[in-house]
Amino acid sequence: MSFPFAVALVTLFGLAAIGAPISLGMIVSAVAYLFVKGQDLGLAAEQVIQGIYDSFVILAVPLFIVAANIMNAGTISERLLQFCVLLVGRVRGGLGHVNVVTSIIFSGMSGSAIADAAGIGKLITEMMAKDGRYPRGYAAALTAASAVIGPIIPPSIPMVMYSLVSDASIGYMFIGGFLPGLLIGLVLSVVNHWIAVKRNFALEEPVPLSELPRTTFRALPALMMPAILLYGIYGGVATPTEAAAVAAAYSLILAGIFYRAISLRDLYGVFLESAKGSASVGLLIGGALIFNYIVASENIPGQVSEWLKDVQVSPLVFLIGVNVLLLVLGCFIDASTIILVIVPLFIPACNALGIDLVHFGVVVVINTMIGLITPPYGVLLFVTNAVTGIPLREMIDEIWIFIAVLVATLAILILFPESVLWLPRQFGYVG
Repeated sequence: MSFPFAVALVTLFGLAAIGAPISLGMIVSAVAYLFVKGQDLGLAAEQVIQGIYDSFVILAVPLFIVAANIMNAGTISERLLQFCVLLVGRVRGGLGHVNVVTSIIFSGMSGSAIADAAGIGKLITEMMAKDGRYPRGYAAALTAASAVIGPIIPPSIPMVMYSLVSDASIGYMFIGGFLPGLLIGLVLSVVNHWIAVKRNFALEEPVPLSELPRTTFRALPALMMPAILLYGIYGGVATPTEAAAVAAAYSLILAGIFYRAISLRDLYGVFLESAKGSASVGLLIGGALIFNYIVASENIPGQVSEWLKDVQVSPLVFLIGVNVLLLVLGCFIDASTIILVIVPLFIPACNALGIDLVHFGVVVVINTMIGLITPPYGVLLFVTNAVTGIPLREMIDEIWIFIAVLVATLAILILFPESVLWLPRQFGYVG
């Protein structure tokens, strides 16, 4: 390790230790590296501008953020929730199943776990906890756990970020996340049913099936969004970025014109919140672009690859080791930071070991999503706490069973790559 790189790492971890945003830490540490090495400090700005200019796919991120915020501001989320209550609300643990199914449907629209938990997750948590139907901590924990499905079923903001640093096909990444997302939803529903029976949660009063046509009609325009997105991307009609623009426009038409549930004043607030969220993600991407330049300059990926060749690690052992490391890092580091800064170090090793980058990417995204509910730095736990007021301690007491089954599901996806790659291969993937 060179002295300038050591200075950059000390600066980065020092700023993180005092609570500075990781994006600013990466930018400052990069400037420190360039200064100590005697290079032009303007290289930092050049890397950001060039990296963002060359990556049209990045534009999908703010567009998906806008789409999710519009849906949460209007009544789209509520209509989807009513539809899911009618479908699965009548069985044991019914509202828990509604929680999971709603997350699956909402994931086909937003691509964001936080948008899921903060929007539709807030509504279903309050329904579950009302009048003591379910323990508050359990309702909030299931909401946080089901929200991880959001970035796994397409569209997915983390997958866009992974595609940026790995050059993996974002279209095949989206397809590869579909079956694992459904599998996670199934696993969470099974666990919810088991807990509901074990704890003898009360049955919900069934909604008359006669309500099905009316409720379906009210929710149908919203349910069409995933179909439009998937057809646009996989039918060759639109790129992922163009599909994100369609999603934002469609959600605006639904909320503003069709449902008439959002005013111009509300829209101003939506755009303001979306701008803040997009700026935060953009700053993180910019910091990652600079820091990745430093990593490439120091040939860290090449050194990792050479080390792996010397120790003759098998692809499976490598995958298991990386995922264990990422699970540990996920307890302390934000998912976006892991994907943009840590994961690129392993891409050359994946190529050297013959590991498929789509399979690796989907597994990494799922891994980092599990980190969003893992204490002590479980972002989704904090978000759910903020929007529902349910104490963190109560959520943490209930979250462990969901973390365990999600890790078990991750292990299955690691051991059986075809569980991720089968569907992309049906669409012509030959990676």
